[in-house]
Amino acid sequence: MTSAPPQIAPEVTAAVADVSRIRTRAIDRVAYANDASHYLLTPDAVVVAADAAEVGAILRGATASGTPVTFRSGGTSLSGQSSGAGLLVDVRQGFGRIDVLDGGRRVRSQPGVTVRQVNAKLLRHGHRLGPDPASEAACTIGGVVANNSSGMACGTVENSYRTLDGLVLVLASGTVVDTAAPDADALLRDREPALVEGLMRLRERVVGDTASVALIEQQFAMKNTMGYALNAFLDFDTPAALLAHLVVGSEGTLAFVAEATFRTVPIRPAIATTLAVFPTLDAATRSLPALVATGAATLELMDATSLRVGQRLAGTPAAIHGFEATTQAALLVEYHADDVDTLRVLAESGSCVLDEQALLDPAVFSSDPVQRAAAWTFRKGLYASVAGARPSGTTALLEDVVVPVERLADACEGLQELFARFGYDDSVIFGHAKDGNIHFMLTDRFEGAKALGRLEGFTDAMVDLVLEAGGNLKAEHGTGRAMAPYVRRQYGDELYDVMVELKRLLDPSGILNPGVIIDDDPGAHMRHLKAPVSIEPEADRCVECGYCEPVCPSRSLTLTPRQRIVVRRASTAARLRGDGALVAELEKDYDYDGVQTCAVDGMCQTACPVLINTGSLMKRFRREDANPVLAAGWSAAATGWGAVTRAGSAALSVAAAVPMPVVRTVTDAARAVLGADTVPRYSAELPAGGSSRRSLGSRVGAAGAEPSVVFLPACVGSMFGPADGIGATAAFTRLLDRAGVAAVVPDGIDALCCGTPWSSKGFAKGHATMTDRVRAVVRSASRDGALPVVCDASSCTEGFAATLRDEGIEVVDAVAFAASTLLPRLTPQPVAELLALHPTCSSTQLGIDPALRALGEAVAAEVRVPDAWGCCAYAGDRGMLHPELTEAATAPEAAEVAGWGADAHASCNRTCELGMTKATGESYVHVLELLEKATR
Repeated sequence: MTSAPPQIAPEVTAAVADVSRIRTRAIDRVAYANDASHYLLTPDAVVVAADAAEVGAILRGATASGTPVTFRSGGTSLSGQSSGAGLLVDVRQGFGRIDVLDGGRRVRSQPGVTVRQVNAKLLRHGHRLGPDPASEAACTIGGVVANNSSGMACGTVENSYRTLDGLVLVLASGTVVDTAAPDADALLRDREPALVEGLMRLRERVVGDTASVALIEQQFAMKNTMGYALNAFLDFDTPAALLAHLVVGSEGTLAFVAEATFRTVPIRPAIATTLAVFPTLDAATRSLPALVATGAATLELMDATSLRVGQRLAGTPAAIHGFEATTQAALLVEYHADDVDTLRVLAESGSCVLDEQALLDPAVFSSDPVQRAAAWTFRKGLYASVAGARPSGTTALLEDVVVPVERLADACEGLQELFARFGYDDSVIFGHAKDGNIHFMLTDRFEGAKALGRLEGFTDAMVDLVLEAGGNLKAEHGTGRAMAPYVRRQYGDELYDVMVELKRLLDPSGILNPGVIIDDDPGAHMRHLKAPVSIEPEADRCVECGYCEPVCPSRSLTLTPRQRIVVRRASTAARLRGDGALVAELEKDYDYDGVQTCAVDGMCQTACPVLINTGSLMKRFRREDANPVLAAGWSAAATGWGAVTRAGSAALSVAAAVPMPVVRTVTDAARAVLGADTVPRYSAELPAGGSSRRSLGSRVGAAGAEPSVVFLPACVGSMFGPADGIGATAAFTRLLDRAGVAAVVPDGIDALCCGTPWSSKGFAKGHATMTDRVRAVVRSASRDGALPVVCDASSCTEGFAATLRDEGIEVVDAVAFAASTLLPRLTPQPVAELLALHPTCSSTQLGIDPALRALGEAVAAEVRVPDAWGCCAYAGDRGMLHPELTEAATAPEAAEVAGWGADAHASCNRTCELGMTKATGESYVHVLELLEKATR
C-alpha cells in the first residue's frame, strides 16, 4: 500500500451521514487490514456504520459505483473472509444491542456483540447460545451467523443454522427484510420479486435432482461450512426462511446480517470433566467411536505439540505435566446432565471406556469448577498459544476439516504423513473429535517459490486425503479465500453452478466480499498471504487472533491491542522496504492512536492466550520518546514525592473552592500551550484534596493488638480526597480497630508510591528512584517480609506487588484482607438495597474480584456487576489527560447502570471511582467505606 489516501466513490461517501466515520488514513486502513487468518488485504477505506439503514445506503452506493464491500465485526475468522481490498465496513461499534426474549428461551442480538456477552445476559435465565466456538470471548454474532459457527459441544444439532429463529438482512440492493416477520414472504415478493422467483427456481432444481439431494444429505450430516448452505433448499420451502438459512454461513457474500434471533438451549448444571492422556495420537483417535457412543458432550483432541506448549504455560491442568511430550495425545472428555444422578451414570460409562485404554495415568472425572476452568482455558486458547510459540517472522496457518468419526484415526495418520512429506515438522493437530472435526496448523514464512510451492502441494494432497475419506474441506471456519478454489471439487459441477447462480441472484454486481467462497481462479488461495516481520519482543508472538479487543478500553476510540501490533508490523515492514513516506505517516498518527490513548491497564493480557501485555510495548515507546524536560521533572518528583502529593492535594482543594468553569479555562489554556499529554484537564468529578498519610502515625487499628500487617495507604487517596464519606484509608483503619487488628505504617509514608505513575509514563529514572526507596522502607517495616503488606487501592496494590516481587514480601489488597481477615470478625448490616459494583482492571488481574463481591454482598441486599463492565481507562491521570478515552471506555457500562436505579455505587480504587463518577453522574466510593458504614 501507499501513504496516499485512495479516492472513495461519491455514491458511497454520500451514503454515510457523518463523514468523520469514513476513514482513509493509512493507520486506519492498516489497522483493519489484518484479521486472525493468514491473509492480508488492505482496504481502500473504512466506514464505521451507524445502523442497518446506513448500511443499506452504503450498499446501494457501492452497487452503483462497483465498490467491493467487506463487513468486519470481531475479525476472528481464520480463512480470510473478514478482510478485503475495497471498502471495509466496521459493524461492531454501532451494533451492540442484546434483547433477551421469552425468559431466555430466545435472544435477539446485533452483529457487534460477542458470544460471551450474549451468554452473560442469558446466564441468569439458565440458557445459552447453541453455538459454542472456542473463540467465544472475541467472536461476534455477525461472524457466528456468517460462518455458521458450531464449536466444542453443539455439533450439527445446536449450531447457528439449526438454532436460528430469524434474521434482519440488508441486501445488496439496499432492501432491509426481517425474515421472521409474519408478512416477510409477502414483503420480499413485493420488494424483490426477481430474487424470490430465482430462489424458488433454484430450490426446484436442487430438490428435483436425486444425485444433488443425496450429496447434500451426505455432506451436511457432518459439520460443513464449505460453500453455501445448500441444505436450506431441502429444509425450507418459503422464500424468507429459505433466504435466512442460505445466508447462514455465506461469509458476507450474499447479504449483511443486521440482527439475528436464536432459539437458545438450557444450561445443564451437572458437569463432569477429565483430561485423558494417551500414549499416541492413534490410540486417542481409535478410542473415539466407543466414547461417542457413551453420549459424551465434548471430546476435544490435543496432540503432542499441543501438550508441549501447554506444559510451558502457567495454570494448565496437572494431567499434561510430568512427562516429556513426544508422541502422546490427550482427550478432554466432558459429560453434561440435568442432575447429578444422570451425570454419574454418564461419567461411569465414560470411565469404563477409558479404563480399557493404555493411558499414562488413570482418568478421573471431576466436577471441580477450578479444574474444569483450567482445562477449558487451555483448550480454548490452544490455537493462539501454539501459534504464539512459532518462530519469529513466520505465519500460522490453521486449517479445519471433518471426516466421519470412524475415519478420523486414518485421517490423522494421513495428515502426519503429509506433514513429514512436505517438511512441516512443527505442525499440530487438535479439534472437536466427537464430530470428526480436526484443526491442524502449519507455520512457515509463506513467500518465495519454494515455500509457496510446498504449501500448494500440501494443500492439494490434503484435499485428496479428506475427500477420499468422505469428509468436508471446511467444518466450521468457513470457506473464505483458503478453500474457495476447491468448492467445485467438493460439490461437483452441478451444485457449484447452483452456488454461482445463488451469488448472482443476491449480489448481481459482485460487490459483496469478492473472492470469498466463489472464485474460479485455481491459485486464488495462494495470493495475499501474510509475510510478517519481527518486531519488539513484547508483542512479536502475537497471532492477531483478536481475543484482546473486547476488553480494550480504547477499542471504540482509537486502536485495539491487536491493531497497535499490526500497525507496528506494517510500519516496520515499510521501513524495511524503504517506504519512508508511509513510515512517517503511520508514526505521526501512532503517537496518539497507539501510544497516548493506551490505558496500559494490562486487561489485554488477561484475554490473550499468549499473555501479551500490549501496554508493556506502549510503555517502551513512552520511555524511548520521553521528553527530557518532563523526565527530569518526574525524577525530581520521585525525590520529593511527599511534597508533590501535598501540593497536588492543596491545588485540588483550591480548585474545588473556585467555580469549575474558571479552573477548566485555566487548565485548557495550559494544555493548549504545553500539550494534552502534559497538563491534565480539570473536570467536575475531581474532589478537594485528601489528608496527609503522615497524620496516621506509626500504627493504626486496635490499641494493644500486635501489628500483623504493614499498611501502605495509597497516595491517590491522599491526593484525591473523598467526595462523599470518609475515604478508603480512614475506612480501613476504623475496620481494623473494630476487628481487633493492628497494622504498622512505615516511617516516611508520605514519600512512598507504588511507582505506577513513572512506569506508565515511561520515566525510567524516576521509577528506579521510587522503587529503591519503597524496597528499603518496606523491608524495614515488614521485618524483611515477616509481615505482609496491605494497600487500599487496587492499582497501587498491583504496583507495589510488582515492585516487591523479588523481595520475598507478600502484598495483599485491602479488599482481599478485609474479606478474609476482617469480615469474619465483624457483623455488618446492609446499608443499600442495590449496589452497582465496578471491579477494576487491577482487581481482576490480582484475582480479588470474588473478595470484592463478598464485601458488596455484606453491605447490600443485592449486588450487580454490569454485563458491560470494563476498564474505565482513568488510569491514574490518563483520564484527565485524555478524557475522551475514559468517556469511550465507560459508555456501555454507564448506560447499563443508568437503568438500574441503584442506591449505592462502589469500586476499589480512587481514580476508578472518579472515572465512574464522571461517567454515570453517581458518586462511586470505595467498598471499604460501605463496609465501615455497615459496621458502625
